[in-house]
Amino acid sequence: MMASSYNAKEEDGHHSGAASHGGPAVAKSKKPDNTAFKQQRLLAWQPILTAGTVLPAFFVIGIFFLPIGIGLFVTSNNIKEFEIDYTGVDLDSPCYSCAKNFSWNSTTPCVCTVDFTLEQPFESNVYMYYGLSNFYQNHRRYVKSRDDSQLYGDLSSLKEPSKECEPYRKRDGLPIAPCGAIANSLFNDTLDLYHIESNGTVNVIPLVNRGIAWWTDKHVKFRNPGGNNNNLTVAFQDTAKPVNWRKPVYELDPTDLENNGFVNEDFIVWMRTAALPTFRKLYRIIHKKSSTTPTLPSGRYVLNITYNYPVLSFDGRKRMILSTISWMGGKNPFLGIAYITVGSICFLLGVVLLIIHHKYDNRNNSADIPS
Repeated sequence: MMASSYNAKEEDGHHSGAASHGGPAVAKSKKPDNTAFKQQRLLAWQPILTAGTVLPAFFVIGIFFLPIGIGLFVTSNNIKEFEIDYTGVDLDSPCYSCAKNFSWNSTTPCVCTVDFTLEQPFESNVYMYYGLSNFYQNHRRYVKSRDDSQLYGDLSSLKEPSKECEPYRKRDGLPIAPCGAIANSLFNDTLDLYHIESNGTVNVIPLVNRGIAWWTDKHVKFRNPGGNNNNLTVAFQDTAKPVNWRKPVYELDPTDLENNGFVNEDFIVWMRTAALPTFRKLYRIIHKKSSTTPTLPSGRYVLNITYNYPVLSFDGRKRMILSTISWMGGKNPFLGIAYITVGSICFLLGVVLLIIHHKYDNRNNSADIPS
C-alpha cells in the first residue's frame, strides 16, 4: 500500500509540484477563510425567556400603551370635522345639472350652491379641504409624468420638457408649462363660504390661500423661470398651457406675484401626489380673529361652488371638509385604536400567562416534595 502525504496547501486548493510550475491551472478553493467571522465563531448572546422576564414585559407594554392610546383617541375625537359631498350624483343635489352637463371641453363655468348647517361652533383656526374619491394619483405612469427641473425654473427644461411628460409634453409645437399628467389634471373648483345670520345678513367667510403648501415645496422645489423677473408673461413666453387648463400658469394668481406661476400654492399642493385613491388636500385656511368669538359659529352656511372639475367619467366623488386640528394633526382615530388594541392584548396575555404560570408552578413544586 502506497502512503500518501498530507499538504495543507493542497487542502486550501494550492497544489504543489509540476502543476504549480507551468502545469494546468487549478480552480481556487471556495472554502471560507478560517476566521471567527466567516466560520461563525463570534461571541453570541441568546436570551433565556422565563416567566420572570416575559410577564413583566407584557404588563409594562400594556400599562404603557393603554394610557397613550386613550389620550390619542380622546384627542382625535375632540377634533371637530364637517364634511359635505357636492358631486351632484343624486337628482335632488344642487350640483346635479353641473355634474351631468359639464365637461373638460365646456367653455362656460357652472355655478351651484349647497346649504348646510353647523350644529356646533368651530373654535381656533379652521382648515378647509377638498376631497376626491376613486382618483388614483399613485398610478406609476401618473406619478412619473412631471418634470422637476422645469418646475424648478430651469430654462432648458422649460423649452424642452422631459419625455416623461408625454403625451402632455408639447402642444401645437410649443412646450407645455407645466408639463405632465399631474399638472394637466389640476383641481380647479372654486369654493366660497358664506355665513347666514338669523336676521338674514350674509357674511363672507375670509379664506386664506397662503400657507397651505409645505415650506420646502414652496421655497426649494418650485421656482419660476427667469430668476427675479416679475414679468411672468415674458418668462413663460413661447410656452403653451396644459390641455385641460382654462388659463396659463402665469394667470393662476395675477394679483399676488409670490403666489403666481410655478410657486402658486394651490398648484404646489396638487403636485404632491396622494398615496391612496381617496384623499383630501388643503384648500384654504380660516384664521381665528377674536378669542371671544368662534371662528365659525353654529348656524346656517352657504357653499358657493364654481364647478370646473368633472369626476363622473371615472366614477369619482368630490367633497368639502371643514376641520380643526390638534397637536397630533387632523382627525384620525386609527393610531389611538391601535395603541389601545396592542396594550389590551399585551395586558390580557400577561394576566393569562401569570395564571398559567402560577397554576403549573404550584403543581411542579408539589411534585418535587418527597412523601
